Amino acid sequence: MAPAHAIDGPDAHDHATKQLAPELTIDGPQQDGYSRNRRVVAVTTFLTDITEWGWDVAPARKVIFRDDIPKLPQVLPRYLPIDADRRLQEALTDHPTNELAALALRVQRACGLRIGELLDLELDCVHEIDGNGAWLKIPLGKMATERMVPLDVETLDLIDRITQIRSHGRPLPHPRYRRSAQFLFTYLGRRLTQQGVRAELDHAADIAGLEHVTSHQLRHTYATALVNAGVSLQALMALLGHVSAEMSLRYGRLFDSTVREEYERALDLAKQQTAPQATPNTAPSNTGPGGRTQLPLTDITGGQDWKDTPLLKSRMAGGFCLRAPAQGACPYANICEHCPSYRADASSLPILAAQRVDAEALARDAEDRGWIDEADRHHKLISRLDALMANTQATAG
Repeated sequence: MAPAHAIDGPDAHDHATKQLAPELTIDGPQQDGYSRNRRVVAVTTFLTDITEWGWDVAPARKVIFRDDIPKLPQVLPRYLPIDADRRLQEALTDHPTNELAALALRVQRACGLRIGELLDLELDCVHEIDGNGAWLKIPLGKMATERMVPLDVETLDLIDRITQIRSHGRPLPHPRYRRSAQFLFTYLGRRLTQQGVRAELDHAADIAGLEHVTSHQLRHTYATALVNAGVSLQALMALLGHVSAEMSLRYGRLFDSTVREEYERALDLAKQQTAPQATPNTAPSNTGPGGRTQLPLTDITGGQDWKDTPLLKSRMAGGFCLRAPAQGACPYANICEHCPSYRADASSLPILAAQRVDAEALARDAEDRGWIDEADRHHKLISRLDALMANTQATAG
């Protein structure tokens, strides 16, 4: 449809008004921030254009200012929590209805692709670089840029399986490069569609016991996992194909380690300042490293066995650790047992055996509470203790 300034005569005003009418009409419930922003920007652009065209009805002065444009909502990316992500991946792996679509979703999660980039992957998308591993070439997408993403062994196995089960056929037109291409995801002689991927994702989410999940949440989950692992902003931008740092910084606002450290430091100080002061008639308070006040164990457990408390628990060879769920698991828990340099002698076997018994109880407790990550942490410790005891017994024998 021709723009208003390309239409001569009295019809120009009516044409522009009709084009703008949808933006000026608000039907139904209150519009969200995105809709209000779009409408005000459209009106602003319209008034600017008719002023440049010299229309008689154009306002003599500026009537909409920058502060009149509604701010866009600054929402955080909707990633999947770790447990939900794990259950969804297990459903896609163990219970697919369309194996090709399920594999496509697993590749999307493993590489952080947009759905359009995923379905536009070509058969020769994997590039082996001498001395630098395997890389996935991602085609032009939303930002009109290509990029390369490193691949691990598990993702390479997924792509190998895809090449085995995909439908072979003639090249199909590429929507962006204006040439024919052999696409990676072809099904029954046709390209795999977004609707097919959506149906498989709905099926997997239902099996995993999850509510509505979108394929783009897999990309958010990929990025969030990288941020939590400490990836740099520059690397995150390259992996996600972002053209501005602001786009990638949204993920940095999810879990800011500096904010967490400052919060815990301030919380510890606040607790110390509000703790009861010792008097000559009271016993001195327990203090830990750095002068931190330690609450009496009975105040924490309520007189229960510490292994039954609704806390994050860790069993060490010489004691145990209790943390509130909001604090998360201690990153230093059982660090010695998992160290490759750790050694035990025959005199330590009874201690390690007792530690293993408690670790099994903690794993069952975590599973009963639905704390899958906590249960996995205890099971890893059990496996490590088994190896330590076996090596120690073999050496002693």
